[in-house]
This record gives sequence, C-alpha cells and structure tokens, in this order.
Amino acid sequence: MSDLTQMSPAEIILLGCGICVLITVFFTVQLLSQHLFSWKYPKEQKAIVIIILMAPLYAIVSYVGLLDFRSSIAFFMFLESIKECYEALVIAKFLALMYSYLNISLSKNFVPDEIKGRAIHHSFPLTLFQLLKYWTWQFVAIRPICSLLMIVCQLLGFYTSLVSWTFTIILNLSVSLALYSLVVFCHVFAKELEPHSPLAKFMCIKGIGVVLEILVLIGVIKPRHPWLDVEHIEEGIQNILVCIEMVAFSVIQRYAYSVEPYSRQVSKWKLKKDE
Repeated sequence: MSDLTQMSPAEIILLGCGICVLITVFFTVQLLSQHLFSWKYPKEQKAIVIIILMAPLYAIVSYVGLLDFRSSIAFFMFLESIKECYEALVIAKFLALMYSYLNISLSKNFVPDEIKGRAIHHSFPLTLFQLLKYWTWQFVAIRPICSLLMIVCQLLGFYTSLVSWTFTIILNLSVSLALYSLVVFCHVFAKELEPHSPLAKFMCIKGIGVVLEILVLIGVIKPRHPWLDVEHIEEGIQNILVCIEMVAFSVIQRYAYSVEPYSRQVSKWKLKKDE
C-alpha cells in the first residue's frame, strides 16, 4: 500500500491500464484456445478468431499511446489508424461469418440466390444496389487508404481543417454504408440467424470514440497544462477508456462468440466415431 501512495497519478493510471490489458489478453487467449481445441468448422471459426483478437489489439495499442502520452499528433493518428483499420477487417469478417452461418457463398454471385425474392427495404439512392458484401468491403479498402493519406498529410504539414473534414466525411459515409449493409443483411435473414445471436455479436464490435468527440465539443475535455492541447488530452482519455472497455469486451465476447456450439459438435463427432 505504501508503494501505491508514493506513486504519481500518471504511474497509477499506467499500472491500472496495464492490469486491464493483461486481463483482456488472458480472457481472449482463453477463448482463443477453446476454439483451437474445438476446431471443427474452420470457415466460421477463422472469422471468430479475427473478431475476438480485436480486444487485445485495441488494448495494447491504446496502452502504447499512454506510454508515449506527449508524442506527436501524427503518432496518435498512426495508433488510431491501426485500430480503425482492424475494425474495418472485423466488420468484413462479421459479414463473412453471417454468410457462413447461412451457408451462402461470398464469391459465386453479386447477389446471393438466397436473397432473391426477399423484401429488402431501402431509401433512395440505396434502392439502386443490392451488393451487400461490396458495401461492406469498400470500407475495408477505403479505411487504410485514408489512414495512410492522413498520416502523410500530417507529417508534411498539410493536414488543414478542410483536409480533416474531407476525410471525416468520406470515412463517415463509408462506415455508414458498411454498417447499413450489415443491418440489412441481418434483417433479411433475421429468422435464420436468430439462433446465432447476431445482435450480441455485432454489439461487440463498436467503440466509444463518438462519446469522446462529443465531450470535447461541449467543452468537458479541456487543456489543463501548457504543454498539452485538447488533442493530447482527448487521446489520453480515450486510451484509458479503451483499456478499461476492452476488459468488458473480452468478457462479453466469451458469450457472444462462445465455443459451446463447436464443442458440442466435436463431442457428437467423437461419439459417432466411437460407435
């Protein structure tokens, strides 16, 4: 206890966040090992593995940001790009997992035969398209391209307000279209996907970035030191919250992406083999 009282607030925060990272890694490795030991459906479980690795990746990257708290905005942008690019991959893998649950091929047709004849309600101009998988995959391509361009612009000193808003609009439209496609897909196949709890799985993907932007906008997060600006404080608080959030995320995904359906299948397979 005496050691804790002698620690500075920054050291206590780093210690607490470090513990959160270790807990997140522990729960994720535990779930990952369960899937590997019950590796019966690679097509589905490969997607699940990529999705559940999102928690430790976010936690570790956020902790690195705390270790170098006074680094450049370009460095924070790079760390954030790692998380957001991986989120884009996770969204694509989520759709692939839903396709796999329904035994629908991702590569044969632009529009799966299973969708034809079903009522899909869109608002214009989305009525012009039914390419659900490409609506998702476009974000996987656009996110890393924009991240790279943003970092380059920041390093070269070209990252003006106009450039920032341009990237923000592009990325918001891209991610909105990707998420819209997932909602449409899950709505069309709601009955078939119900046993797989798609809503719980989907809720495990989203983060807390929007909340932080709102706090800065209304003035809750303000600079308190002459050597720190709002961006540094916002990034620091976000990294702290992400480290804490990922603990909850790693626990929730143990249920959302439980190994139980696959362990049951393995047990049935072994039982038939013994007979």
